[in-house]
Amino acid sequence: MAGENILELRKFLIPEFVYGEGSIKLAGRYARNFGAKKVLIVTDRGLIKSGWVNVVETVLKEENIPYVIFDKVEPNPKDSAVMEGCGFYNENECDVIVAVGGGSPMDCAKGIGIVSTNNKHILEFEGVDEVPIPGPPLICIPTTAGSSADVSQFAIISDTKRKSKIAIISKTAVPDVSLIDPFTTTTMPADLTMATGIDALVHAIEAYVSNASSPITDIMALEAIRLVNDNLVNAINNPGEMTYRNNMMLGSLYAGMAFSNASLGLVHSMAHSLGGLFDSPHGLCNAILLEYVVAYNFESAAEKYIQIGKVMGINVDELNPENKKQALLNSIRLLKKSAGLESTLKSLGVASDDLDALAKNAIVDPCLATNPRQPQLEDIRKIYENAL
Repeated sequence: MAGENILELRKFLIPEFVYGEGSIKLAGRYARNFGAKKVLIVTDRGLIKSGWVNVVETVLKEENIPYVIFDKVEPNPKDSAVMEGCGFYNENECDVIVAVGGGSPMDCAKGIGIVSTNNKHILEFEGVDEVPIPGPPLICIPTTAGSSADVSQFAIISDTKRKSKIAIISKTAVPDVSLIDPFTTTTMPADLTMATGIDALVHAIEAYVSNASSPITDIMALEAIRLVNDNLVNAINNPGEMTYRNNMMLGSLYAGMAFSNASLGLVHSMAHSLGGLFDSPHGLCNAILLEYVVAYNFESAAEKYIQIGKVMGINVDELNPENKKQALLNSIRLLKKSAGLESTLKSLGVASDDLDALAKNAIVDPCLATNPRQPQLEDIRKIYENAL
């Protein structure tokens, strides 16, 4: 019942953020406000080539704040990188962290901060509210429109021994401030724009149908769905046009605020398993799996999925329930195709022999708790099989 949902207790948590072109240049001022004596910049080598790290270096120099750079972050940040980064942080006696990049540098930076104050291996913080001591001040500067790590209380880290991903979900993982500059996304190539954009769409859809959603998160999730649906293909085809880049960054922001508070669902549980086992890009995993999970979940949250269809421009009023479902699935497929997504699980290297291991990892992922339908192990295996 809608009335019951309104009356249920819900907590809403986001960081301070500054949105708009040029916000990246505030990194030095915020570092100074945090009393920084030495900053650790966490990024990757691709971001250094793009020039955005240099912008941060410049504003830190203007504030006379020393810094060092840790650039060994790879897609799907590994536990080993977090631990190495923490050692680098301690050796250089840093006291503030600035993350520049997409979800991987930001999640790695969160992990470095957590380890630095709690003095345990990063894998020991898996789960919900398992981080007792907050990390040092963290400034996030996202350069992709999709991961939303800049506003979320999630950090996803790859366990290299188990070949799986762990989720750290804690208010201590929320950045102290995020500087969200849509101009930084103009250096993203088309494939990254596509994958991160659909990642934002998945965040919004899963937050909207989550069993922990609220009227507050619903508003943000629906607006994120609209923005991504209306702007993703244009952002890919017109990479320098700031109207589309701005709308995609807004979509990512709204989706992040929604899912950080309503949590996620089966798409992410399965994508975490897939990315952990095959080291595949997270956004791409989500994009491949989305329509198959929507098909499985539909009957358990039909009204909400129908509303998603309306926001995506589908005229569903005169369709029967099954046709409404098919219309939504067709709309998702069309968006993926128009965005240039051709990848499948097979193209990622997945074979039938891998499905049992994938399903076993997915079913213990914490994101599954808020999925509108609770699957059995065989259900998850079947969804992977359908996506092959």
